[in-house]
Order: sequence, then structure tokens, then C-alpha cells
Amino acid sequence: MLKPLRETLEARGVLGQLKARIRAEVFSALDDESTPRPPLSHENLLINELIREYLQFNKYQYTASVLTAESGQPEVPLDREFVANELNVTEDSSVKAVPLLYGLLHHFLSSKEEHKGKLFLRGSATVPSQEPHGHRNAES
Repeated sequence: MLKPLRETLEARGVLGQLKARIRAEVFSALDDESTPRPPLSHENLLINELIREYLQFNKYQYTASVLTAESGQPEVPLDREFVANELNVTEDSSVKAVPLLYGLLHHFLSSKEEHKGKLFLRGSATVPSQEPHGHRNAES
């Protein structure tokens, strides 16, 4: 009986969603709320928001919920205009239907042809700790 049920859930496309939901709930239950998280840097806040917008657009709701829970990102998404302004991005109305990440990628892919060179990246003004936010070593 289990095999046909599993196949039915797979065929309906819900098995993956159920697995992701279980992972999110297990993570939430195991996450020790009494252990304070390091503060979320401004850069991580913006990066997480770009990723969350992309995940939600592509209907990866459970992945987005795990990102929010694990990273300490605010439950309420940041205003898109705020994020665009922080990234010094100007948008026209035709691109507001897709995540900012798509526009950023398009910009860099199209400028690659124009400039025939590479973008020189410099270190962030905020140097992140050796351990990324939200991750704990095995001894913790």
C-alpha cells in the first residue's frame, strides 16, 4: 500500500513539497531559540531578500520558509522599492513582474558583451565573520 501512495503523491507533485515541509518543521523544532543569533548584516539582509523574492516567484515556498527561519530574515518581506534603492537600481514598470535577481543577472550578462571584460570585485566594507550567519560549528 505504501508504494502506490508514494507514487500517487509523486505524480501529484506533492511528495517533494511534503518532504520540504517536514524538513522545515524539523529544523524549526530543533533550532534553539534561546541561543542568540548574530546580528544580520545589511549585506546579508539584502542578499537574503533577493533570494527570497526569487524563491517565492518560482513557488519554492518551503525553501523560502527555511531560508527565513534559518537566516533570521524578517518574516515580512522588505519592500521591493527599498531593496532596489539600496542596490542603486532603477526599474521600469515592465520588469517589476519578475524578481530583481533576474534583472541584475540580465544586466551583467548583457554588459559582458558590451565591455568584453570582467568586473573587478572588491571586498565588502563589512567583513563577515569566518562562520556564515546562521551556521554553527559541530561543538555548539
